[in-house]
Amino acid sequence: MNHRIDDLLRIMARLRDPGQGCPWDVQQNFDTIAPYTIEEAYEVADAIDRRDYTELCDELGDLLLQVVFHARMAQEAGYFDFSDVVEAICAKMIRRHPHVFPTENDHPEQVKSAAAQTAAWEEHKRRERSDKGEQDDSALAGIARGLPEWQRALKLQKRAARVGFDWDNPAPVLDKLHEEIAEVRHELTACAQAADAAARQAAHARLADEVGDVLFAGANLARLAGVDYSQALRGANAKFERRFRRMEIMARTDGIPLSGLPLDEQEIYWNRAKVEDKTKAP
Repeated sequence: MNHRIDDLLRIMARLRDPGQGCPWDVQQNFDTIAPYTIEEAYEVADAIDRRDYTELCDELGDLLLQVVFHARMAQEAGYFDFSDVVEAICAKMIRRHPHVFPTENDHPEQVKSAAAQTAAWEEHKRRERSDKGEQDDSALAGIARGLPEWQRALKLQKRAARVGFDWDNPAPVLDKLHEEIAEVRHELTACAQAADAAARQAAHARLADEVGDVLFAGANLARLAGVDYSQALRGANAKFERRFRRMEIMARTDGIPLSGLPLDEQEIYWNRAKVEDKTKAP
């Protein structure tokens, strides 16, 4: 059977039917579904990262379901429906690509590179915000607050870079990282030496602030080094998981529960797993 988008819309409508639908689907709202939408987007990225294109097809379907779910809830509330979503994105893509879809009265714009298109895209967005009456004329205007914070950090940095507030290579960021780490060390000492609960709370707040600076500088380092922050972190997570699972297997083979070992003995297994992992690396 070859299903089409209309079939998916009918399935979603049936699932949301208060009388004959699924109780779980019926009780959902925008707030409860939003975390699933974010999760499905990450699962799409994971399938791409693993080059698992069969899984990618499945994950894209899950992500499409999220769009249909939100659109159905909006239709029930009288806000808009799925056709409005399609109309809005089609109109936006045409409007923001005049070099590809010129109107009859326009001369086709010349966009010679991806970088030029990115700049043109942001200018279109700025004009659209202005047309809506938005008064924020900052270079940082329009960056969504619902983004994962690491992604928002990168967007803030890129926007600032467009007006020249940026280093031209990663080296100064390394110096900045050393500076921020030294401040973290200072606040860790302050936390340990705090005399009472109020002092500890104040020191911990300063510590959180300094750790945030380290993380922000780390994102900046990745950007200026030309490294995809998300992909690099996914790789680090996968590497840690792979090596830790190998540690567990090694300890189990020796008849020793890993949780019963002190840290220095656990690190022996970690180093063995690390050497083995590096040997297997392409």
